[in-house]
Amino acid sequence: MKEDYKVDTEGMLQDLKRDRKLPPVWLAFVPLVLLVGLLVCVISAFGSDALSGGSQIALLVTSACCVIIGLLLKTMSWEDFERAVNENISGVAQAILILLLIGAVGGSWMVSGVVPTMIYYGMQIIDPQWFLVSSCAICAFISVMTGSSWTTIATIGIALLGIGKAQGFEEGWIAGAIISGAYFGDKISPMSETTVLAASTTRTPLFTHIRYMGYTTVPSFVITLGIFTVAGLMHHDAAAQNVGEFTEGLKHVFVISPWLMLVPLVTGIMIARKLPAVVILFTATVMACLAAVLMQTDLVDQIAGDDLGKWMNRFKGVMILVYGSTSLDTGVPALNELVATRGMSGMMSTVWLIFCAMIFGASMSAAGMIESIMRMFIRLAHNTFSLVGSTVGVGLFMNLVCADQYLSIILTGNMFRDTYERLGFESRLLSRSTEDAVTVTSVLIPWNSCGMTQSMVLGVSTLVYLPYCFFNYLSPLMTLLVAAVGYKIFRHKPKAVSEETVLS
Repeated sequence: MKEDYKVDTEGMLQDLKRDRKLPPVWLAFVPLVLLVGLLVCVISAFGSDALSGGSQIALLVTSACCVIIGLLLKTMSWEDFERAVNENISGVAQAILILLLIGAVGGSWMVSGVVPTMIYYGMQIIDPQWFLVSSCAICAFISVMTGSSWTTIATIGIALLGIGKAQGFEEGWIAGAIISGAYFGDKISPMSETTVLAASTTRTPLFTHIRYMGYTTVPSFVITLGIFTVAGLMHHDAAAQNVGEFTEGLKHVFVISPWLMLVPLVTGIMIARKLPAVVILFTATVMACLAAVLMQTDLVDQIAGDDLGKWMNRFKGVMILVYGSTSLDTGVPALNELVATRGMSGMMSTVWLIFCAMIFGASMSAAGMIESIMRMFIRLAHNTFSLVGSTVGVGLFMNLVCADQYLSIILTGNMFRDTYERLGFESRLLSRSTEDAVTVTSVLIPWNSCGMTQSMVLGVSTLVYLPYCFFNYLSPLMTLLVAAVGYKIFRHKPKAVSEETVLS
């Protein structure tokens, strides 16, 4: 979840409601097919460097395809496209600021010794066989308390990744456990903006929405914990040797001290007091920079790389660890990769990708392709299973084309609200189906803002961790299963709503 991030959807919602010419459904799918094809080629050609430019170009080429089709069919004007782009990009401005601050936190917490200290003590406390399930549960607890998957992953998630690597786990498994737990909390916490947004968009009382999600969310999470428990118990690796090497490597480079734990402790207090995300991340960065100057003086001087005098050296070193890349030699190659940082500058390819994804979403919206496809889904909804299935399908589709979970929740909830009412279903079924489909799957899409961010923060490709995010794809499957069985599906007397109203 991106705390305090508001999306201006007024223009797009007006597009969905007004009477307009729409492209045929088959033609609306052409840009999506083109995008998938281009991304397959980009990933095949560039591999782990796919987000360094190839994916962005694929999104821009597909956007051009949308615009050309829209202009030729006269379903949009160039002014419509420009307005949609402006609204989409302005809507992600604060998310980009938060993303840059996350990069600053990553660099400062690493060089200051905060994350190394958490890794050092964590390796000695957490048993390797119980590491995966413990990581998932820890991230779930923190995310429930904070309502933020982004903050959870950017702080405790990075430390857990280091512990897991030291214990010999593959990074896909570790990231999957971290993300599964973080998005469980993001999904059910009353402090989560996605939870509040799904409830308010569908006009469902917040705690009614949260309780009703329990029928799908809790079983999905229990299964997820079971999978990670079995995977951990089957883990057989020379963990003791790895832990020993990592411990010595960390002590060789960093000053390890319990006093450094004051930084995450104060950060946790600020989160508990519900301060704005920008304030929390900025303060966490400042505290870590002070800790770096006081506790890791030699490292800061080493990063500066010049003899400019005592204080100028430290000033330059602190600036670099916040915005730039750092590389430290611990004597352990695997640990060197872990403690390397990218700072704010390392987030620029993600920012670039977000801009391109927003342009793609704007072009699909302006050309009427989003509305055309969504109307197709709505017309398929005739009973409980087909209605929930259509909601899940639209939610996934919106995550793919809009690249933003907030926008996807708003549009999915608004498009289906009258349909659920017309068929006599309570609004909580819509709110649950929307969040089961949107919130948890956003992180599985490489060009979605959530997928891009978590991939960059953890340093693990989306396609690498995707197979292990069990909770994130069990949730939509569970909501379909519950709908098919008909368990706890409540209905009231249907209201007479015209088809024209439903499709608006």
